[in-house]
Amino acid sequence: MIGAAFGIGFIIGPVLGGLLGQFGPRVPFLAAAALALVNWLYGFFILPESLAPENRRAFDWKRANPIGTLMQLRKYPVISGLIASLVLLYIASHAVQGTWSFYTMEKFGWNEAMVGYSLGFVGIISAIVQAGLIRVLIPWMGQERGVYVGLGFYCIGFILFAFASQTWMMFVFCIPYCLGGIAGPSLQGIISTQVPPNVQGELQGGLTSLVSATAIIGPPLMTGLFSYFTGPAAPVYFAGAAMLAGAVLALLSTLLAFRTFHWKPRQKTRTTT
Repeated sequence: MIGAAFGIGFIIGPVLGGLLGQFGPRVPFLAAAALALVNWLYGFFILPESLAPENRRAFDWKRANPIGTLMQLRKYPVISGLIASLVLLYIASHAVQGTWSFYTMEKFGWNEAMVGYSLGFVGIISAIVQAGLIRVLIPWMGQERGVYVGLGFYCIGFILFAFASQTWMMFVFCIPYCLGGIAGPSLQGIISTQVPPNVQGELQGGLTSLVSATAIIGPPLMTGLFSYFTGPAAPVYFAGAAMLAGAVLALLSTLLAFRTFHWKPRQKTRTTT
């Protein structure tokens, strides 16, 4: 449901941003600020508390920060490996989020409105996958297999984006890329079952902090690759370099998830003399 809400926002937001961007580069940011204010007002005055009183605990400054949260979560081995897999996936996603407009403008000559429309199309496909297909596919195939299938679709989507040669291909290739959205809910579903009820909020907060942390690494990495391989110093011109890097990171995420699922702690053996 969270993914579906994100998809709906991704339908409206990019289209609105693309249209408003034609009135000036700052206008979309002012609109985003207004929407963020409305969101804050809704959360403060209307949104009810979801955590039951029996699952609450005393506030602790040592755990009220990203580092403290992640240190607490280290005692769950499965979580540590899958969180690392999520981190790689989040960094990979910036190949699309960070370079989509640059890439499509450079390779296909799109304008701001076309970029907005294309991202709106991504939002439509994402909403269909998140709100409809995931409810059917994950119970049918199971969460672990859902992780593999989703990450596989991400790899395929990134590679197809990297080598697309015509505008229509970018729209068609959005389908396998958006099907990769099966991986995120599967991973987070598995992670959430590994902690007790009174740690769920801390877990979600830690995951959100990691998303923000990957936004420090992902954009400069991916835009840097795009800039280098489309610049005069590049050994070969390849506008899809960031997309290909996303595919590599998604593959590494898959391998790490596989290792975590099949990891077994070593048992200590007693030797006698």
